[in-house]
Amino acid sequence: MKPFADLIDALTLTPSRNGKLRLMVEHFRGEPDPERGIALAAITGDLDIRSVKPAMLRELATARMDPVLFGYSYDYVGDLAETISLVWPGPHDEASRSQEAEPTLSEVVLRLNGASRQEGPRLVEAWLDRLDASGRYALLKLVTGAMRIGVSARLAKQALADFGEKDVSEIEELWHGLTPPYEELFAWLEGRADKPVSAAKAPFRPVMLSQPLEEPDHGLIDPQTYAAEWKWDGIRVQASAEGGVARLYSRTGDDISGAFPDLMDFMTFEGTLDGELLVAVPTEARSGRPKVDAHKGARGDDIVVGTFSDLQQRLNRKSVSAAMLKTYPVFLRAYDLLIEGGEDLRTLPFAERRKRLDRFADHLEPTRFDVSPFVPFESIADLAKARANPPHAVIEGVMLKRWDSAYVPGRPKGPWFKWKQDPYLVDAVLMYAQRGHGKRSSFYSDYTFGVWTGAEDAPELVPVGKAYFGFTDEELKQLDKYIRDNTIERFGPVRSVRAEPDHGLVIEVAFEGLQRSARHKSGVAMRFPRVSRLRWDKPAAEADRLETLQAMLDSN
Repeated sequence: MKPFADLIDALTLTPSRNGKLRLMVEHFRGEPDPERGIALAAITGDLDIRSVKPAMLRELATARMDPVLFGYSYDYVGDLAETISLVWPGPHDEASRSQEAEPTLSEVVLRLNGASRQEGPRLVEAWLDRLDASGRYALLKLVTGAMRIGVSARLAKQALADFGEKDVSEIEELWHGLTPPYEELFAWLEGRADKPVSAAKAPFRPVMLSQPLEEPDHGLIDPQTYAAEWKWDGIRVQASAEGGVARLYSRTGDDISGAFPDLMDFMTFEGTLDGELLVAVPTEARSGRPKVDAHKGARGDDIVVGTFSDLQQRLNRKSVSAAMLKTYPVFLRAYDLLIEGGEDLRTLPFAERRKRLDRFADHLEPTRFDVSPFVPFESIADLAKARANPPHAVIEGVMLKRWDSAYVPGRPKGPWFKWKQDPYLVDAVLMYAQRGHGKRSSFYSDYTFGVWTGAEDAPELVPVGKAYFGFTDEELKQLDKYIRDNTIERFGPVRSVRAEPDHGLVIEVAFEGLQRSARHKSGVAMRFPRVSRLRWDKPAAEADRLETLQAMLDSN
């Protein structure tokens, strides 16, 4: 366990992306099979240990120490694994513990996978007694599956690519046909074996991404060279179906099929579509909803698109109720056709792929699939007007794609551009703060902010959003101190901060869009809010009012 524990500690404390990559590469190089493969599976979330659950771990801890003291400790630390690893009162002193052999990572996983829910906690308890604080932390992170060490599955795949001096797209295309501990993968990366042949049907194909359109690029844009499409505010997905197997992937290659059965049921085609997952507003709920104009070549012209807030009701769910499927049905708005039948189209120019996509879409269920329409333009000035006044609130800008561009993984400069709408800015007042996770677990780093409403002589704050990024480490320390000095109430890990017209901290908040929301007291929901500036200089009374946000809504 010690090499794995050292890796987890180092990854947690290393903020830079390149630093994390180096740590993982060194671990893969220094550890044997199957240890390194199991560590990789733990990092990427591909281990499923069912014999131990978080509630069982809490019971183990409170059996060893006063439950109230544990509750206070957990409240302060904010992370279950870290709390237990620090407070665990093992029965042995350090001298006697050092005489007992630590379990290996592979031993832990093998025994837990073969254990019942009665045996699993007993195994964990025995190991906690034999490990130091660092080892306990790694063990508990392993069994809960909640790493929170700042490493995504995509970054781990990049570390594998660096380790084997391969392109990360090769790793991504193989990934869903491999299983832990990935011994055949490491053999190939080390030059000891041929490249594995993916056994997975309907595999993920690494996505092509765009570059932001900058002002110097404006001169490149003309309708003979570039096609223009709307940039829809959903989530980018890839729908792949082959030989009776269908899978829906996120843009990073995570299999999200289980969360969207209403789309999966209609993936009876043979091919791979790249597009945007959106919510279709049911017919009975369409009153007052905007509708995108019908467009030649697209299917499902009568689809009315819901807001991103609607889509959020469907995200990050392990199971979906019948009521949720009926109220928030999803559909895929296709951008590209990557595979048709058994033919790989990615090397063809975009113009040809688009023609193939239009024909392909004619045979799809029109309530679940359609094609993103082109935006006609004669000049960059035309596009600027369209970008500023899109026909639908779920559009967040314009995409530009060279007619002759192949579909290549990554983010090449030039073939594709995105020209997003300028972010909105409002001045809001800090109302609540919550501790973060991982290296931020000791800081109040998640902020709820509000704007003024009510009578001018008796204003009240109403929450309009939450943000947890956009500030520097130094600003985080300043914010944390301000929150601790101005706390008026505590609610577990959340603090209510003094926020009055004559006393409060103003935060300039940037956000990508605004939607009406019946779930929020303010009636509005922000899209991608983030801290833009800390306005230490501005009196809280001068922060924006709810009417300002409502006017933004009315202008859309």
